[in-house]
Amino acid sequence: MGILDKVKSLLPKRKPPELKNNVPKEKENIRKTFGKYCNANHGTSGGKLCAKCTAILSTVLIKINRCPYGIGKPICEQCETPCFGERFTVDFLAIMKGGQRKMLLSHPVMTVKHKLAGLGAEYAKIQRDKKSTDKEKEAAERVKAKFANATRSPKKTKKRRKK
Repeated sequence: MGILDKVKSLLPKRKPPELKNNVPKEKENIRKTFGKYCNANHGTSGGKLCAKCTAILSTVLIKINRCPYGIGKPICEQCETPCFGERFTVDFLAIMKGGQRKMLLSHPVMTVKHKLAGLGAEYAKIQRDKKSTDKEKEAAERVKAKFANATRSPKKTKKRRKK
């Protein structure tokens, strides 16, 4: 047993990273944003919503519970496969964008955290796309190399003379 092994045994062991369940935070953020948007645009007061916003919000919350990504899901605005359906997705994105300024004024910390989560999701997508394009380039280079080897003229073989 070397010195390095002894030092490692004395250090505390690292726990594996835990997945955080961001779904409740996202639901709370969506509810508050819907409330701010509906109060500003549809004349409601307090945390109450109009019938249209209530229908959209209930659909969104149900679909978030059924998200195929589970607790490691990206924020809904950054998701590549929105599960709300085309009509609800358009309405949802319009409401979230419309309530942004109001949320920044009334809940600045929540808004900044949400934006940072969105930036993290964008960064992860960029890194994933970069890896996939690198793999595609490597595969294309391998195919080109095989094709180049196959199209080379075959070596001339010397005929053996019979003695």
